[in-house]
Amino acid sequence: MNYNWNWRIFWQESPNGVETYLDLLISGLQWTIFVAICSWIIALTIGSFIGVMRTTKSRFWNVFGQAYVELFRNIPLLVQMFLWYFVVPELLPSAIGTWIKQLPNSSAYTAILCLGLFTSARIAEQVRAGIQSLPSGQRMASLALGLTSRQSYRHILLPIAYRIMLPPLTSEFLNNFKNTSVTFAIGVMELMAQTRSMSEFSFQVFEALTAATILYLTVNLIVVMIARQLERKLAVPGFMTSH
Repeated sequence: MNYNWNWRIFWQESPNGVETYLDLLISGLQWTIFVAICSWIIALTIGSFIGVMRTTKSRFWNVFGQAYVELFRNIPLLVQMFLWYFVVPELLPSAIGTWIKQLPNSSAYTAILCLGLFTSARIAEQVRAGIQSLPSGQRMASLALGLTSRQSYRHILLPIAYRIMLPPLTSEFLNNFKNTSVTFAIGVMELMAQTRSMSEFSFQVFEALTAATILYLTVNLIVVMIARQLERKLAVPGFMTSH
């Protein structure tokens, strides 16, 4: 079976009669980046709080943090997507559920929330490990200086821990970016959804997948290069080494 390669397909008009296939892929990339960044903000914020909870002396917060991590980390992302999009609105009061379903781009907002919570559980473990990797003298010294526990976390422990965690946080951001490809299952027209649409309408499957691969790879490489520069600038002597 011979495959008819057609790299000009990207400049041909798509079925919507307005955009080319290349425009569709770029639009999908924009949605991918938007969902990835917004969900990352949620993940980093909530994950940091949960990670800190797991390093406090409070048994209640420790148990709460552990339960949160196990809940979101052990349910497949695709299952969570379906639960948030199809099930949760039905469990809410009918007026609220209807309002959520009728929101413009409601699937995108659902995807952002779901992906953010899913990733936050993974970040929480990284924050916990980062804080616990610090010498105990850091916490004791801050308390000896008269800082409260909250001030100790805010001004001493977390700033150092984040610098140590920068490489794994970079990997987690890349995973979060790639996990956006799951959101097409609930109707988000991100890069993977547009790639699939192009394949189905034009039958140029390999061209579409090649373009998607290049776009994913390009964004990931840019993120890696930025992260490496940050590692060099934020390196803390005695805690991490710059490359």
